[in-house]
Amino acid sequence: MNQVKLIPYKTEEVLETSVEIPRGVQMIEAEEVWKESGRGEGSVVAILDTGCQTDHPDLEGRIIGGKNFTKDYNGDPDIYEDNNGHGTHVAGTISAIKNNKGVVGVAPLSSLLILKVLTGEGNGDYKGIIQAIEHAIEWEGPKGEKVRVISMSLGGPEDSEELHTAITKAVEKGISIVCAAGNEGDGKSNTAEFAYPGAYNEVIQVGAVDHNRKLADFTNTNDQIDLVAPGVKVLSTYLEGKYAKLSGTSMATPHISGALALLIPMVESQFQRKMSEAEIFSQLIKRTTPLGYSKTAEGNGLLTLSLTNKLEELFSVFTNS
Repeated sequence: MNQVKLIPYKTEEVLETSVEIPRGVQMIEAEEVWKESGRGEGSVVAILDTGCQTDHPDLEGRIIGGKNFTKDYNGDPDIYEDNNGHGTHVAGTISAIKNNKGVVGVAPLSSLLILKVLTGEGNGDYKGIIQAIEHAIEWEGPKGEKVRVISMSLGGPEDSEELHTAITKAVEKGISIVCAAGNEGDGKSNTAEFAYPGAYNEVIQVGAVDHNRKLADFTNTNDQIDLVAPGVKVLSTYLEGKYAKLSGTSMATPHISGALALLIPMVESQFQRKMSEAEIFSQLIKRTTPLGYSKTAEGNGLLTLSLTNKLEELFSVFTNS
């Protein structure tokens, strides 16, 4: 079975404490839709990664379940603790809940299903990922909750028919799958770099920008990029109850996963019905702002959740023209 690895990322800084709303959460305008979306309450995001520090103070009450699909911890399926740091960082960006100290995630009342598919060294295989996707499809929470979003900040260079089939099945079941584009970019948008599963058309593939809305020089570019999100010096939760600033498309991905956790309850409340994956995707993409790069670099642009801000910008352009 094909091997998959943690997409290489850079650790910029590890902090003992933090008392701020991360810049990335602000950039995508998550706060502007917290009230209308209930901060993602009721949404379940499955994170396929290195596990999670389940007792991190900023993730208290956020983890609804989990399972280990690796050989770590002697293959015990009930131990899905993070022995790398990457998975805990991703989890915090999605749903960290601010305590007296700490950070806050994009959807701080959403729930996390932790599916450990990568070892402490960042290694895994497509077999484990496929099993985790199938587990996410079938999983049901104590109150009948179902997974609506799968977040995968991982990748491999090889296509896999079995993996593609599992992803297609999940999407058909109404699950949005968010994947990192990869960090093999050469800074040129006219050359394509592909990592799987991000390159599959069925997934939402995410590239990275910095806090100045500039395309990250490491981000992959290709004709399947859907949108971009903050992925440089992203502040989030880390091992031992600490915090860290990491860089990579792995860090951009959970911004989108968290955004979907906000959007799904919000738009389904508005439309008074369950929305299909395609409908949710259209609601996501309408909340993007082009940055001036090619479509193969930025897709539809930077995620900006607040439609109110967009209307105000359009009104300003109209009245000043």
